Amino acid sequence: MIRYVLLVLDLSRAATATDMRPSRLSAMAGSARGFIRRFFDLNPLGQLALAVLRNGIAEQLTDLSGSPEAQIDKLNQFGMDAGGDASLQNGLEMGLDLLGTVPPYGHREMLVIMAALSTVDPGRVEDSIHKCREAKIRVSVVGVAAEVHILRRTAEQTGGTYGVAMNETHLQDLVLAHAPPPPAPPGLLTAELVRMGFPQRAAGDANSGVFVGELPMLLAGAYTCPRCKARTQELPCRCHVCGLTLISSPHLARSYHHLFPVPPYQEVDERELTTLAAAAAVGSTSGFYETSAAAGMQDYGSSSHVVQCYGCLRQLVGGKGPNSAAQPSMVLRCNQCKQLFCFDCDAFVHETLHNCPGCECGVEQQRRGSTDSASPRVASQGLKAAEVNGVNK
Repeated sequence: MIRYVLLVLDLSRAATATDMRPSRLSAMAGSARGFIRRFFDLNPLGQLALAVLRNGIAEQLTDLSGSPEAQIDKLNQFGMDAGGDASLQNGLEMGLDLLGTVPPYGHREMLVIMAALSTVDPGRVEDSIHKCREAKIRVSVVGVAAEVHILRRTAEQTGGTYGVAMNETHLQDLVLAHAPPPPAPPGLLTAELVRMGFPQRAAGDANSGVFVGELPMLLAGAYTCPRCKARTQELPCRCHVCGLTLISSPHLARSYHHLFPVPPYQEVDERELTTLAAAAAVGSTSGFYETSAAAGMQDYGSSSHVVQCYGCLRQLVGGKGPNSAAQPSMVLRCNQCKQLFCFDCDAFVHETLHNCPGCECGVEQQRRGSTDSASPRVASQGLKAAEVNGVNK
């Protein structure tokens, strides 16, 4: 998913209220800066533009681009003077004009941070809402005052979300919640080939300076478009000569995990943990865990085992070990590699790492052609223990 987002800030007279510290305007601007950085961190191929609502009109600050620093610099340089009324319809019409040229594979979105409790529009705002829905533009609204019916109706009819902030921290949380890619509508789940270029950076020799970018700047080092050989200053971007999307391989890799997220781990109930702890006490990996004998089991001494988190090695249940002080209240298991994880590692895997360590290590072992040598040894110990205890496995 390649996202194209228009971030709209309400700079009407309502933004000068001081019910948020130091003011609504400062809180909204700080949340917008945090959103820009977080957006490009999670969506390296996405593009974003800025606009403001004040004096009854909508003003566009920046064009769609993939540079977070350029967006933040423009926001800092812009005179944040609030005044007049806010016009939601003018903001929606600007979004229609700006996002109407987005390629079919792009996901069109608008995020409006609204401070006013009313909107002064030149026509019927319902017509603009209908146009956004027809153009498949997802409009989400974050309010800083109180709930407004027309704002909620706009979000609901376009498939967006609407929330009202209670304080500065809540405002930041609501805005940052829109940084991760949203679920794609069923009609947009079609595969398309997107032509992209991977330019190489030229040497930064002072004697090799050339004109770079759409607004020519004489620079020594720049990226060369593989199609037209034009120079651009940063990645990702769109070539200003031939229009080719220029990215680097790390940008593509960071966008890949949104297409194939890690499946949710399943919680292991207390009864199953008790059974696993009893098996670990005698070195057995009976039943379900026999396919992954080393799943969370480590040796401490001659024949004692403990059940550990595969990620942080924290002891989960049973046995004796160096990490037995703080055992987590929730234990989860990957349905693919069968490894056990604590709640903290589960959150880290799904929110930050985006790869299951157990699955990745299993693939690496298969690639090297060396399976886990502990499996036959521990499985044989389990069979011997079963024979002693008279358990028919």
